[in-house]
Amino acid sequence: MSEQTNTSGDRRVVIVGAGMAGVQTAVALREQGWRGTISLLGEEPHPPYDRPPLSKAVLLGKAEGSAFEVDFASLAIDLELGVEATGLRAGEHVLETSRGPVPYDVLVVATGAQPVALPGSEGVPGVHVLRTMDDAERLRPLLAGQRDVVAVGAGWIGAEFATAAREAGCRVTVVEAADRPLAGALPAEVSGHMADWYASSGARLLTGAAVAAVEPGAVVLEDGTRLHTDAVVVGIGARPATRWLDGSGVVLAEDGSVVTDNRLRSSLPDVYAVGDCASFPSARYGERLLVHHWDNALQGPRTVAANIVHGPAEGEVYDPVPYFWSEQFGRFVQYAGHHSAADELLWRGDPDSAAWTVCWLRAGVLVALLAVGRPRDLAQGRKLIEKGALLDRAKAADASVPLKSAVL
Repeated sequence: MSEQTNTSGDRRVVIVGAGMAGVQTAVALREQGWRGTISLLGEEPHPPYDRPPLSKAVLLGKAEGSAFEVDFASLAIDLELGVEATGLRAGEHVLETSRGPVPYDVLVVATGAQPVALPGSEGVPGVHVLRTMDDAERLRPLLAGQRDVVAVGAGWIGAEFATAAREAGCRVTVVEAADRPLAGALPAEVSGHMADWYASSGARLLTGAAVAAVEPGAVVLEDGTRLHTDAVVVGIGARPATRWLDGSGVVLAEDGSVVTDNRLRSSLPDVYAVGDCASFPSARYGERLLVHHWDNALQGPRTVAANIVHGPAEGEVYDPVPYFWSEQFGRFVQYAGHHSAADELLWRGDPDSAAWTVCWLRAGVLVALLAVGRPRDLAQGRKLIEKGALLDRAKAADASVPLKSAVL
């Protein structure tokens, strides 16, 4: 299609999901010249908001919310809240919702991800997840009351919740089925050094501790240990919120993500997907990536908008260097890139110190980097990953040498 056809005022883009990915897609469409109707549908009743502050400022009562500073009315974006997507009749270009059918010319799926439930915990009083504003509001009084809390899962969200709960004065126990924190994200030689962070903050970390049952006021482990608690917070992963697409013809991967091409188009014409619910092929890494992080929800919308406005032939290819950060136990942790178990691991600095970095090399090329308290390493490393830079191992391993100076 020509740019004129794509931006004509009689065409309608419907965006399902009013989180970061959905909001940024709507804004980017206007910035790139879309003159047609934009409808943004959000399942929650709250005005669209940013999620990272939920596990920090909002949870601790330091902020009442984190609403996006977007004037939807001035951008002529039709924002509808409390609307849930329930199905898709793609052949008719109709989205089924809790408020009835919604016709579209172009559909953008930005429904994000939903927390994985702990088996057997459904309906048990005192069991929480931390994903939405309402979740944070329900947990805030518990933290303010300095209660006993158990976090199930020592991943990123479990560590951030434990950090906030300890800051609030709660007694915190974190249980992890694996033998170390972040077992699914980092190798043992890296994440093993993070286990000490829990004890130094006053939190109790139990590894190799699978949950057998959750009861009102208690978590029972498989070895029979009973942990008495006022609240249980479950953080054992998230799954793309795409079940409403079952039977629609949109191809989903085994992990539940919408399978897109390198321009974030789904298997169906005029249907795109972006953010936590979409997986895309990365030429940079030679595999399909599903990235559940804020930066992906920020970057992807520009590609979607460009391809809708200008057409795929003149639009953009999406192949970012993934990035995320986490604040836990007084440390600022940042990660850029994507690594595999086969990649070479290289240390910069002492992992038992307050600041250190790990680099992953593939045939000498920097492909990923984890920086703890070394933001300069992250900033320089991210640019080197984008360039596919080949590193001098000796210089890269010397924490006193700027990473950019280690390029061969």
